[in-house]
Amino acid sequence: MDTEQLRTFVEVVRLGSFAAVARELATDPSAVTRAIAALEKTLGVRLLERTTRRLALTKAGTAYHETVRDLLKDLQRAGDEARDLAGQPEGVVRVTASVTFGYSILVPMLTELREAYPGLEIDLLLTDSVVDLVAERVDVALRLRQAADSSLIGVRLAKIRYHVCASPAYLRQHRAPLAPGDLAMHDCLRCPVPGYAAQWRFRDSLGATDAVDVGGKLTMSNSLALHRAAQEGLGPALLADWLVGADLAAGRLIDLFPEHEVTPTDFDNAIWLLHTSRSYIPHRVRAFLDFVKKQYAENSRTRT
Repeated sequence: MDTEQLRTFVEVVRLGSFAAVARELATDPSAVTRAIAALEKTLGVRLLERTTRRLALTKAGTAYHETVRDLLKDLQRAGDEARDLAGQPEGVVRVTASVTFGYSILVPMLTELREAYPGLEIDLLLTDSVVDLVAERVDVALRLRQAADSSLIGVRLAKIRYHVCASPAYLRQHRAPLAPGDLAMHDCLRCPVPGYAAQWRFRDSLGATDAVDVGGKLTMSNSLALHRAAQEGLGPALLADWLVGADLAAGRLIDLFPEHEVTPTDFDNAIWLLHTSRSYIPHRVRAFLDFVKKQYAENSRTRT
């Protein structure tokens, strides 16, 4: 049995169309069609019902898909175990993270990762959408909150501290707020996440909390844009320490409320490393996880 035909079949079921599989595999749709046709001819049964609008598994196709999907997982694990015995980790590690975190934190790590593990190939999927790790065959996710999915293994990488920041240029033109409530008089930079755009929460050194309504004429969906806008003096912004630590240390941005904890959601914010395997973690994935934990700890000290 041709394993490439089996993989093509599983991908067609996962993505729901021949064209989508062709795009992912960088091949012609006709090649996908031929692979499925050849598989059905070998088996002597129809696996998929095709219409102009959709694909659907036949009864035989449903049973066959479940078996083949598990078989391919077993083959993948067998390959991982064989490669692990060779010593140095090698193979593809598929990683997802938000656009801002990936650009700001992960990409700068890649040079040292390549030097440490030349056999690793990194497939980095940067998106602000929550990716289904199993459906998208992702090995590791870095997220800014713990996963609600109990099937994922979560490692708390680091606590996140948020800062309300403004540039020196902005503060030369506007009176600095003395208390969180003074932000009502400022044109704040906001992000259109529910609860984030309209209200920021503060906690003082005695533990007293306060929810402050904020307003502003600029709303941006990406933290990189908020960061740049704050640097340009367009207003105060609420930004994470991993993004603005170096700016605060260098004086390019000023923390307006250094004695307060502040958050857009809750005060237990953290960066999480998430992965799916409970019984066996391939060497390539373990190497990536350990490298990121070590590098992030070292870079955090540098940023702060």
